[in-house]
Amino acid sequence: MTRTYIAALLATAAPIAPLHAPLASAQEASRSYDIAAQPLGDAIRHYSEASGRQIIVPSPLVSGKRSKGVRGRLTADAALSRILEGTGLVAELVDGTFVVRAGNGDAAAGSTEGSAANASDEAIIVTGSRIRGAGPVGSPVTTIDRDAIDRSGRATLADFVQTIPQNFSGGPTEASFGTNARGNAASNIGYGSAINLRGLGPGSTLTLFDGTRPALGGASGAFADISMLPSLAVERVEILTDGASAIYGSDAVAGVVNIRFRNRLEGAETRLRVGSADGDYGEYQLGQIVGKGWSTGHLTLAAEYYRRGSLASSKRPFATEDLRPFGGPDLRSNFNNPGTIVAANGQRFLIPRGQNGVGLTRAQLAPSTDFNRGDARRNVDILPRQQTISLYASGEQRLSDNLMLFARGLYAERSFEAHRRVLGISQLTVTPTNPYYVDPIGTRQNITVYYDPVADFGPEGVKGRVRAVNTAFGARADIGSWNIEVSGGYGLQRDGYDAVNLVHRLRLARAVASTSPATAINLFGEGAVNSPALIDGLRGSLAVRTRNQNWNAALRADGNLFALPAGDVKIALGAEYRRDTLRYRQTIDATADAPLVVGIPGLPDQRIVKAIYGELAIPVFDAGDTFPGKLDLSAAGRYEDYSDVGDTANPKFGARWEALPGLAFRASYGRSFRAPFFDELVGGANSRVQTFRLNDPASPTGQTPVILLLGFNPDLGPEKATSWTAGLDFEPRFMPGLKLGITWFDIRYKDRIASANSFLQTFFARRDVYGELIQDNPDAATVAAYFADPTFSNAIGVTPGQIAAIVDVRTRNLSSSTVRGLDFDVSWIRAIGTGNVSLSVGGSRLFTIDSRITPNAPANNVVGTLGAPVKLRLRGRAGFAFGAFDGGVSVNHVDDYRNLSVSPAEHVKSWTTVDLQLGTHIGDPDGRSLRLAFSVNNLFDLDPPYARFQTTGVTIGYDPEQASPIGRSFALQAVIKW
Repeated sequence: MTRTYIAALLATAAPIAPLHAPLASAQEASRSYDIAAQPLGDAIRHYSEASGRQIIVPSPLVSGKRSKGVRGRLTADAALSRILEGTGLVAELVDGTFVVRAGNGDAAAGSTEGSAANASDEAIIVTGSRIRGAGPVGSPVTTIDRDAIDRSGRATLADFVQTIPQNFSGGPTEASFGTNARGNAASNIGYGSAINLRGLGPGSTLTLFDGTRPALGGASGAFADISMLPSLAVERVEILTDGASAIYGSDAVAGVVNIRFRNRLEGAETRLRVGSADGDYGEYQLGQIVGKGWSTGHLTLAAEYYRRGSLASSKRPFATEDLRPFGGPDLRSNFNNPGTIVAANGQRFLIPRGQNGVGLTRAQLAPSTDFNRGDARRNVDILPRQQTISLYASGEQRLSDNLMLFARGLYAERSFEAHRRVLGISQLTVTPTNPYYVDPIGTRQNITVYYDPVADFGPEGVKGRVRAVNTAFGARADIGSWNIEVSGGYGLQRDGYDAVNLVHRLRLARAVASTSPATAINLFGEGAVNSPALIDGLRGSLAVRTRNQNWNAALRADGNLFALPAGDVKIALGAEYRRDTLRYRQTIDATADAPLVVGIPGLPDQRIVKAIYGELAIPVFDAGDTFPGKLDLSAAGRYEDYSDVGDTANPKFGARWEALPGLAFRASYGRSFRAPFFDELVGGANSRVQTFRLNDPASPTGQTPVILLLGFNPDLGPEKATSWTAGLDFEPRFMPGLKLGITWFDIRYKDRIASANSFLQTFFARRDVYGELIQDNPDAATVAAYFADPTFSNAIGVTPGQIAAIVDVRTRNLSSSTVRGLDFDVSWIRAIGTGNVSLSVGGSRLFTIDSRITPNAPANNVVGTLGAPVKLRLRGRAGFAFGAFDGGVSVNHVDDYRNLSVSPAEHVKSWTTVDLQLGTHIGDPDGRSLRLAFSVNNLFDLDPPYARFQTTGVTIGYDPEQASPIGRSFALQAVIKW
């Protein structure tokens, strides 16, 4: 069958590769190559002559493609990798002959295992393995190349990542900041963007920049901020959807995302882009990248400027607190301008419009059973205004045939501005001595005014800046079959913002209590009725600054250990050192006479991590194209010692069996972990004890006095996980261009760091869930000890004898989760004449996310509920390329789900959007050329489905974790190669 396959290829192949010497052995030494960038067919011909290999290439596959060339001393496999890099083609050994075929084709994402034939030189170590020339045995790796990113119609990598089915948009993203605190979203003070595989939190997804950990972002140092990357410098994104702490250490629980840069670019490329959504949301992008190689080295430089306007809630009808148009309730705020007066007897009176609050009389007030409601979202931005400047440089220089130096550096600066609630507002008590006081019921008693200060002070908001620098440098040496690398790196990210239009609460209280018209504030008019000078004297301020810093060093070696009949046993060994620090400072002038400068009490000074690891790749048997085919096994282990949370050891095992040509089965097992964030290690420094009344259905009064234990457990340890995967890859020889990948996964996550504080009022009603956190009828000595605690507060004024229980809501290693599901990807590409057509669909089907708040609590399957991933996410594409034209239609589907955060529970409809991309080029697409691309995302302008999204202080009519509020957007992009 294989000879027939080759014969069929020969019938359609140009005489690109004449017959040469037999295929070199697996242990062939490196040799020098000097093949210039040129049409791909010519480059492969030169490679065949230089390497002595037979290469068969169907003519349609190389038509119109161009190789970036290869220079330097390399093995034949590595040289072929560079020849094919960026072409979408891979080389496959068939009956002793290398046959070039389509790789991932037009699929937006394809499951691959990686090989030397589809990895560039700097990526010879494929994500998920430390062994060069091979991918992770048994683990699924998805590769998204440069073309797929361009075809998506997205301007930035942060935007593109939201379309990946395995990613959940909850956690730190610019769209979710300010709406909830799940997944460390509240720590995202710089409006960055994180990757969150499986919805297990960004801290459970390890994000790498060219294999190196970057400095982390946010107030907690909880995520890698991909918004800082210049998108035009990204070559591809490799996603390992499997636990990999045995390879990489902490955070690699849900998977690893490795962002690879265009370190081998030859030539120059200029990118211009302009986009708009409904004329009220625009973006602009300008980028330049230049690459130059010589016989002993290479240099790449890139710069990008990106600017985008803000998107106000007032521009989208679903971003409102008034949900009546969608069939929901009116949840607008009680605060407005003009406001509402609540008299001493509780009666409400609406302040009339069209007056300035001076000389207001009782007769002008309108009695009401409701408040003069105001929509608090009207002065809040859905998305902030952003401006980013990013620079990237990569260089390498070979000092001899066996020694190379390399260095990479990334600098980015992003400024942002947004209207959002920072401190919020509260009702004010006005006494009769206030010169603007009006008595609604004639009793001359204090009144309460629900006053919105926006008209006087302007909307609250933030202006801030994020700066990041990440560097990596080192040397590689080839000694026989071994490669040894010594490397180091430094990373720094600074996040910060200054709040604007804050009200100083202490000064405001004094202005409300003032008896002089010159210093008293008028709360009774409509609009800005107070003098600007008075308002300026009542303004407060808030400034937040964080600094995340890391240093790292590594010694790595990999090579052949010994030979077996099926091939060489390969090994990788390494040792790593990392030092991380986090600094946090908040300066607030809004509550006291003097500004307060505060940090995070108990924050560790630093974290030092030392690690050693090893990995083996073992070829068990290889029967070629006959059954039982080929079997490979792998084993890896890593030991890490943390200066703050102790040590941990984690193994991983993998297997891949290619039973028949084109049909492979794979499986993996491993243990992973996540070390606590810095602000989770503050221990008793933030602990406090207080009395509280909890709702209790068994109490005659409906409430029971308890003692609450708040803060962080001082003995927090790492979160731990066990991961299983099993899958198959099918590429039938009878249907070239078709690929199918299926992966079943099971992640069992325990000792998760959590607090049940947000569910506090349900504790007594759900003892089956929270019973382990309740100590009923505590003895008198225990209660007395808590009453004597220095942090104790007794706000409700109860006696020790009235305490019925002690409730522990401290943050600790509390909960567990089990996630099971199925990832799948199908792609097909067919050459037609000088062009091709393609189809692809990829998705993730989640069956279970069983969460337990305590170890013995019943499992609660939250998949398909608000705040968690949906059961099914899909992305499909149909594309074409003929001559100077190409295009495609993409479909994005988010399944329906339930909103259990409201009562009764509500159904949230599914959301399916369509994207359109069209492109044309002038000139040689692989040489000097101009490419124009037009894209429309959300072609039919489909609004997000209605969801009653409520968290503390926030109400909107859509779910920002599942749907984009932007609407239909148009973009025109020009790519100039020269």
